[in-house]
Amino acid sequence: MSNQENLLEVKNLRKYFKVGDGGLFGAKRSYLKAVDGVSFNIKKGETLGLVGESGCGKSTTGRTIVRLYDATGGEVNFDGTDLTKVPERDLLPFRKRIQMIFQDPYASLNGRMTVTDIIGEGITTHGIYHGAERQERIFDLLNRVGLKREHANRYPHEFSGGQRQRIGIARALAVEPDLVICDEPISALDVSIQAQVVNMLEDLQDDMGLTYLFIAHDLSMVKHISDRIGVMYLGMLAETAESEELYRNPIHPYTKALLSAIPVPDPKLTRQNKRIVLKGDVPSPIDPPEGCRFASRCPLASDKCRQVTPHLTDRGAGHMVACHNA
Repeated sequence: MSNQENLLEVKNLRKYFKVGDGGLFGAKRSYLKAVDGVSFNIKKGETLGLVGESGCGKSTTGRTIVRLYDATGGEVNFDGTDLTKVPERDLLPFRKRIQMIFQDPYASLNGRMTVTDIIGEGITTHGIYHGAERQERIFDLLNRVGLKREHANRYPHEFSGGQRQRIGIARALAVEPDLVICDEPISALDVSIQAQVVNMLEDLQDDMGLTYLFIAHDLSMVKHISDRIGVMYLGMLAETAESEELYRNPIHPYTKALLSAIPVPDPKLTRQNKRIVLKGDVPSPIDPPEGCRFASRCPLASDKCRQVTPHLTDRGAGHMVACHNA
C-alpha cells in the first residue's frame, strides 16, 4: 500500500484541440475541449483508476501527463517538477521515470524490430545496461511478463495479442520507471487474458514498487486493481473516491448509471439490481453546455445545474463529488 507522499499531482489540467481556424470571414475559432480542468493526485505505490465512456478524455489525460500532447493549461507536478514547463530537450530524464502501456499491442510495437530490439531500445537510449548485462536484463523482463528467452529474437507478428501486450509491458518496465500510465491495456484483449494481465500488473507493482494510473472503461476490472477511482465525463471529473467506497456508495448520478451496467453473475441479483439507462446523447466537446455537462442526461437536473458548473466537493473521507443535487 502507498505512503502519504504524492508522486503525481495534476492541477486544473486542460487540453484543447483546434478544430477550425475561423474561416475567411472571421468566424470564431473552435476548440475541442478534450480535458477541461482535471485535478487529482497519485501517491507513491498507489493505483488510481480513471474510468468513463469512450471520448470522455481519460486517454488524452494520460497522454498529456507524459507530454505526448502539450497541455493547454494547468500543472502536471511529478515528484515536485511541473512537467508542463520543462523544455522538450530536458524531458529525457522524466521520460525514463514515466512510461506508458498503450491500448493496441500491435500498433504500438514496431513490426520490423525483434523483441530484443523493442525492449532494449529504451535501455540503450538511457544508457542503463550495456553488452551482456543488457541482454540479461531483457531476458529477465521477458520472464517477469510470462514469456521465454527464445521469444527474444522473434517479431511482433509471431505473437498473440496477449503476448504482444506483455512485450509492451516489458518495454515500459525496461527503463525502471516510477510511474506507469496504463492506457486501456486490456481492452483489446480476450476476456480470458484480461484477468491474467491485470494480476501480472499487480505482481509487478509489488515487486518493483511501481505507481499506476490505470485508464479503462471496464469498471469491474478497475475495481480489482485500483486503490482509488476517478470517474470522468466529457473532459471533467464527476467523482473520485477509494475503490471500495465508490462501489459501495456511489453519489453522482453518472457513476450510479455506470455501476448499474456491470454484469452480475447471479441471476437473482441481476433481477434485483435495476439497470439505469441514460437518455439523450453526450453533448459535443467542441461546444459543451453551460453548467453541469451531465445535466442533459441527468434525472436530477435543475435550473442551477444548467447554469452553474459544479466543482468537486468532499462528502467525507476524501469522497469527492461534482454535483449540486446528489
